[in-house]
Amino acid sequence: MKSPRLSLALLLLPTAVVAVDLNVLFLAVPELTADLGASATQQLWITDVYGLVVGVLAIVAGAVGDRVGRRRLLLLGCAGFLAASLLAAYAATPEMLLLARVLQGVAGATLMPSTLALIGEVFPDDAARTKAIATWATCQFAFASLGPVVGGLLLHWFWWGSVFLLAVPVCGVVLVLGPRLLPASRPAERGPRVDLLSAGLLMAVLLALFTAIKACIPGSPTPLPIAVAAVAIVLVGGIVFARRQRRLAVPFLDLDLLREPVIVVSVASLTLAAVVLAGTGFWVTQYLQSAAGLSPLVAAVVFMPMGLGIGAGTFLAPVLGRRFDPDRLIPAGLVVSSLGALLQLTVSAGSGYWPMLVAIAIIAFGCGPLFAFSTQRILSAAPPAAAGRAAALAETSNHVGSSLGFAAVGSLATTVFALSRGETGTMAEARAAAQGPPQDHVALEALAVAATDALHAVGLCTAVLLLGCAVLNTRRTARRPSGVESPLGYDDTDRHVTDDRGVGTAAAVPPDEGGRA
Repeated sequence: MKSPRLSLALLLLPTAVVAVDLNVLFLAVPELTADLGASATQQLWITDVYGLVVGVLAIVAGAVGDRVGRRRLLLLGCAGFLAASLLAAYAATPEMLLLARVLQGVAGATLMPSTLALIGEVFPDDAARTKAIATWATCQFAFASLGPVVGGLLLHWFWWGSVFLLAVPVCGVVLVLGPRLLPASRPAERGPRVDLLSAGLLMAVLLALFTAIKACIPGSPTPLPIAVAAVAIVLVGGIVFARRQRRLAVPFLDLDLLREPVIVVSVASLTLAAVVLAGTGFWVTQYLQSAAGLSPLVAAVVFMPMGLGIGAGTFLAPVLGRRFDPDRLIPAGLVVSSLGALLQLTVSAGSGYWPMLVAIAIIAFGCGPLFAFSTQRILSAAPPAAAGRAAALAETSNHVGSSLGFAAVGSLATTVFALSRGETGTMAEARAAAQGPPQDHVALEALAVAATDALHAVGLCTAVLLLGCAVLNTRRTARRPSGVESPLGYDDTDRHVTDDRGVGTAAAVPPDEGGRA
């Protein structure tokens, strides 16, 4: 007889791998840039394309799992992730590594909805299922936060490709034990349809948006006509995508959900918070190695306050939520985060990096109430029949927001860094050149000043985003007055959550145990 606990433990393995790989490259970027000769633009693409692909294709994978069987899709995804990780680990060129990251994203997108759906089958009891999904959400959040630390530890002993090899034994264990410990769900005779054209349109719009953003970096190899074409694709493709969703009986992304103010505010807030944390984390880890000169191991340990801050904030939020209105805790936490972002303006080339670490801990801590309550707010505001689509919207906002943070905030920092130095190139390349031999102390000082200027720009930009997010959440949209009907026709007295797309099981995360699902 299969043990539910063993089955859950096995399902947490691919969950952890997908989460780790979102941020695991933070501390490996300087080394792989020097080894492969990646440009600043290629560096950003390698970092952000994975989360982008996972965020968009996870919606497709939920329906595919219903058609082919969830266990089968999980095993196929693990096999694909294993192969893509090996390709990434031994990539010889930036282009090969970029391809491997795309393939990792495709495989990773199949794992998230499959693990959630299988948890629902392993735990038919509502209470047990709720606890299992809370554990799944905590695992996803915790390992995403620990990604840079894991990468730094591996880089202390091995080369940059080792950060990808962690997935090989994990996926191998799932492939061996999965057929024994996981239920073999039957493929649905008529599973839910997914509009692949909509998926392609959304991916094209996001890729064009990222291309346009990165074209603004000084020295970018993107020609002006391509940048202009990218902007046009964003505008035209976005309009076509939105109109298509309104014509479909079962839309790829249900834009009608955005008629509900609670959902609009919560999705926007989760996206902006992901932009801030991903963009800040990316530049801070580069700063620690290339400007402060720390080894990957020391940088990993020093960077831990961000992960610990998120953990503390998310853990304490439900406790505080028993005494204070969550609708007030969320904007209050975001104001605290904005103050942490502004604290980065106090960092100078001679002040060391400690003020920066206090700043990122405060930024992360203040986002805790948002992560603890927003997903539940989205699901509670959605009609039961649209719970799966609401969960997909929340999941997509997290992944795409992180990728947008790498692209937008990373591009801003890279641009300010290049303008401050008066020449193009990555921070890792600048440090390698300054270290000689012979060592050029003047160049190292100029590098530190330029990196600090970029950090100030990141702090100011993210503070504005967080304050804007706080203002959004001060609007009384989190709850409707008793007796007022939702514009979607949802009755607040009915909180039952159903999954109509195969991707909405995350809805079972309770409000006082929720995380960044």
